[in-house]
Amino acid sequence: MSETPEVLALIAGRGDYPLLLARAARERGVKRIVAFAFKGEARREIAQVVDEVVWCHVGSLTALLDALKASGAKHAVMAGQVAPKHLFHIRMDKALLDLIKSLPVKNAHTLFGGITAEIEKTGIELLPASIFMQDYMPTAGQLTKRAPDARELIDVELGRRVIKDTSHLDIGQTVVVKEGMILAVEAFEGTDKAIRRGGKLGGRGAVVVKVPKIGHDMRFDIPVIGSKTLKSLKKAKASCLAIEEGGAILLHKADIIAQADRTGLAITVLGA
Repeated sequence: MSETPEVLALIAGRGDYPLLLARAARERGVKRIVAFAFKGEARREIAQVVDEVVWCHVGSLTALLDALKASGAKHAVMAGQVAPKHLFHIRMDKALLDLIKSLPVKNAHTLFGGITAEIEKTGIELLPASIFMQDYMPTAGQLTKRAPDARELIDVELGRRVIKDTSHLDIGQTVVVKEGMILAVEAFEGTDKAIRRGGKLGGRGAVVVKVPKIGHDMRFDIPVIGSKTLKSLKKAKASCLAIEEGGAILLHKADIIAQADRTGLAITVLGA
């Protein structure tokens, strides 16, 4: 995208990410932002940072597509997660049911990839989830006072290799490792539960690696590290977190680094 869009459709899920993206888009010159916020997921504060909010039901694909077309936006961005369990416990309209039935393999990548294709059929271009968020994407290097030790670095490389080597399986982008043992690989439960699951198995000193898969579609899924992630790392008694340059968004960077320094957690950003 060479020019900043005048109108941006923001498809908003959970957490602070949609709010921060809206503010960043405004600072970059977007004149009008319309949020399509999922009920039960997006925060009510989204109304304070956009021009208009259209509240949508997670399972109503047709209503979302119709509302997007009516907005007049030519560009859209997805920001924030939808709780994975909702995809098993919500009422879905015919369009979403038909889409899911058409998928030979059902996971977050194929599902949101299918929704992305439906959105783009309306003539709206879906932009990368990292758009406008360059200030939140750290460059390679050590972020915390404590650097990973030799054992942690070996585990980091193993975790990264596991994620890259299993890219074709379209499973998660988080792996928990300790002393060369794979404790947890993120599945449909999401990052936080995968971290806690790995920590429960391995105890203190686990290493968490969260990097994009090879060929990862950044339009609808980019690794995001926020305060909730830090709580999960603390709960799991993890000793190190590794992310990848250009492949992760760090929300509330100063606060996260300060929290990590207080607990001795090492955070490192790997070169792409």
